[in-house]
Amino acid sequence: MAAEQKQKLEQQLWNIANTLRGKMDADDFRDYILGFIFYKYLSTKMDLYANQILQPDGLTFQEIEGHAEEALLMQEIKQLAIDKLGFFLEPSELFSELARRGNAGGKNNFILGDLAKVLTHIEQSTMGYESEEDFGNLFSDLDLTSHKLGKSESDKNELIVKVLTHLDEIDFDLENTDSDVLGDAYEYLIGQFASGAGKKAGEFYTPQQVSSVLAQLVTVGKDKLKSVYDPTCGSGSLLLRVAKEVKDVSSFYGQEMNPTTYNLCRMNMIMHDVHYKRFDIKNEDTLERPQHIDQRFEAIVANPPFSANWSASPLFMTDERFSAYGKLAPSSKADFAFVQHMVHQLDDNGTMAIVLPHGVLFRGAAEGHIRQYLIKDKNYLDAVIGLPANIFYGTSIPTCIMVFKKQRENTKDVLFIDASQHFDKVKTQNVLLDEHIDKIISTYRNRTEEDKYSKVATLKLIEDNDYNLNIPRYVDTFEAEASIDINAVAKEIKALEIQIGETDKTIESFCAELGIETPF
Repeated sequence: MAAEQKQKLEQQLWNIANTLRGKMDADDFRDYILGFIFYKYLSTKMDLYANQILQPDGLTFQEIEGHAEEALLMQEIKQLAIDKLGFFLEPSELFSELARRGNAGGKNNFILGDLAKVLTHIEQSTMGYESEEDFGNLFSDLDLTSHKLGKSESDKNELIVKVLTHLDEIDFDLENTDSDVLGDAYEYLIGQFASGAGKKAGEFYTPQQVSSVLAQLVTVGKDKLKSVYDPTCGSGSLLLRVAKEVKDVSSFYGQEMNPTTYNLCRMNMIMHDVHYKRFDIKNEDTLERPQHIDQRFEAIVANPPFSANWSASPLFMTDERFSAYGKLAPSSKADFAFVQHMVHQLDDNGTMAIVLPHGVLFRGAAEGHIRQYLIKDKNYLDAVIGLPANIFYGTSIPTCIMVFKKQRENTKDVLFIDASQHFDKVKTQNVLLDEHIDKIISTYRNRTEEDKYSKVATLKLIEDNDYNLNIPRYVDTFEAEASIDINAVAKEIKALEIQIGETDKTIESFCAELGIETPF
């Protein structure tokens, strides 16, 4: 039933999203529709919580306006809501009320001004409270004055009223606290937008199949996590995926450079009912200005931008994240800078898994030096997993996952898995099915060796290969060609020559009958 409900809700939300399609590009209508869904979510949570508080008084939240003790009741509800939910909305500011006013009497009544005030008030209601940073500027990408919504104010209002009216008709079923149908549907929408966003998708979304692999890798043998961290968290899909693999995650941490994506991540957290006190997401450049530098995390996952530029400033040689290595990752390829950053943040009992381009496995110079230090001097590398090409949005390059641990159970070897040929093709995209993911995780958990798929390589073998981690050096995927029987081929050639001779005689006789010259 939950699966059917989820599918129905996903389709309803996607249909409403398409109301905005054609009016603006994908990035813009993504921000509007996800923002409005989030507003409705907050509004519904506020209404349910206020009604729960007022139940002993026999009142509903909408009924306290005009009540003899309105001011007192409102103040009490506000204080409780700020602590419990992190924000506050008045009854007149609820989503359902604005949708009703916009469509009252079947007319297109003007509500843009009121809507803008409500979205601003949600953020202002948190000022001076613990939740202020988590809700600040959340709606900054919803520009209700933008010409993208329509040429005239009336056109803009008509479109917004239509979207709000359709959304108001959908039951988010938030009373069902055991269900995360809405959160999953929200994630589905983010994925749908990513699939059509081309190269930009990589800035905010990791495909669920890859998220699942990373999440399962860092939770092997654990059912609870003290903390999980993603230094390039995008929309937060990876952090939330880790939470699905264990019974409980105490705290979520992340950093995201893009302000729009940072807003999306915080919305995504709240939509999945992660309390504002349990997540700490920062908007900054992780390599240049890390925000959680003094903290250590039990699980770390990341899908950083591949071979991105960074400053590689010589000043970083005194940074505790990089100083011990003696060299910095090149300015044109920040891949190992992200690895070094994550290793620094990893707790002693933790596991980290990071998606990277294949070049990190074999490139020399500073990267080769860093790679050798991680393996020879620290012995942190636990596994290297080759993924299929063309499984990420916006790039077709093959990628790999590197798994690191500070306290490894298998200190004398490294597991190599070549999963590059194990995928299914869906349209133009390669996809990992559940069976492919299960095979990767099972092989990692049990460290099993399988011909042409996995190999447990000793540290001595890796040293002999000069710390080059190119997977074909360890997992032999060579397919021998079928042997050829030369004698049988010779007999076939002789038989063909006899057939050719007989055919030539037949043609010659036909030509003689026709009185024409033979063609040979």
